[in-house]
Amino acid sequence: MSEPISIDIWSDIACPWCYIGKRNLETGLAAVAGDEDAPQVTITFHSFELSPDTPVDFDGDEIDFLAGHKGMPREQVVEMLDNVTNVAKNAGLEYRFDMLKHTNTVKAHELLHHAKEQGLQHEMEERLMSAYFTEGKHVGRIDDLVELAVEIGLDADAARDALDSAKHLPDVRQDQVQARAYGIQGVPFFVIDGQYGISGAQPPAAFENVIRDVWAEKSAAKSDVTAG
Repeated sequence: MSEPISIDIWSDIACPWCYIGKRNLETGLAAVAGDEDAPQVTITFHSFELSPDTPVDFDGDEIDFLAGHKGMPREQVVEMLDNVTNVAKNAGLEYRFDMLKHTNTVKAHELLHHAKEQGLQHEMEERLMSAYFTEGKHVGRIDDLVELAVEIGLDADAARDALDSAKHLPDVRQDQVQARAYGIQGVPFFVIDGQYGISGAQPPAAFENVIRDVWAEKSAAKSDVTAG
């Protein structure tokens, strides 16, 4: 059997397109799982802060933030959010921008690295994104983050210690350095097996195709080595 395909994903848990992209990737992976020679994959999430200057407790809603941060007319912001809500719905996600609590995400990224150490990064990523986009929960304060960590099976004291000490902040910064090295300027960004880059929340079929192609290449290369 060939080595698994590595999928490295740069994302921000406060990026609406990142959650959609994550779900579309999962749908694509579910489709290829039924193949006779089903591709094997390993997925790793990497940190990317879209708005690192955002305060932990932002005074206003998402419309206020985008209108102020991007200088867009409020009517245009509302139209944009309606559009992304509809796209999310097609991916099976119910976004609630009316409840969303805009915040700084650096501590959430630190928590993701802590969860990765414990083998629960995927579960933590899903919990954070769901909490932020569909449940109106705060994901910037340590107390709130510890509660979410406990929900997926992480130890409360260990999670709090990791966040209080900022022990994983260097890991967050290293992910950001790697993003710059790759030339990543927007997320989601998927690096497939270290050689193919996919930018944006592509439809499930796009992920299906590239994963099948890469798996076929790996299988062919393995066959050549075996034959040699």
